[in-house]
Amino acid sequence: MIEGKILSLEKLLPLVEKLKQSRKTIVLANGCFDWLHVGHIRYLEGARRLGDLLIVGLNSDDSVRKLKGPLRPLMPENERAEILAAISFVDYIVIFNEPTVERLLLQFRPDIHCKGTDYTADNVPERDVVLSYGGKIAIVGDAKDHSTRDFIQEVLRRNQR
Repeated sequence: MIEGKILSLEKLLPLVEKLKQSRKTIVLANGCFDWLHVGHIRYLEGARRLGDLLIVGLNSDDSVRKLKGPLRPLMPENERAEILAAISFVDYIVIFNEPTVERLLLQFRPDIHCKGTDYTADNVPERDVVLSYGGKIAIVGDAKDHSTRDFIQEVLRRNQR
């Protein structure tokens, strides 16, 4: 079942179109999900509550390196995707190479695009794209007091003792 949740854009697009025709509310969330933690779970769970189907756009390894630096990701994209696919409320995962999910948004045209609480509805990078096709932006999850960067730093600090 997990493998059936990780799809290419080309394979996922017709499924999304069919679901839209059935009047299902499509939600898109995205991220690197390099070291899955409770903040990620709360973000994804909050996104899923807003619709009938949750698609997670997962940054590719190359995309993560461009965003986070040469030492990231900690896990390869196929493993990060498999972990996300094991989450019951995540319906599909699609890996993308760009620094933002604009291309996925334009292809899928989800009803709702979710971002974490480190954003506001006004500063979401893809805001104009979402509004251009009539979509909505939602800020979901708990306060941004969990981060992979902070966990890495804590592990390093504890191992220096």
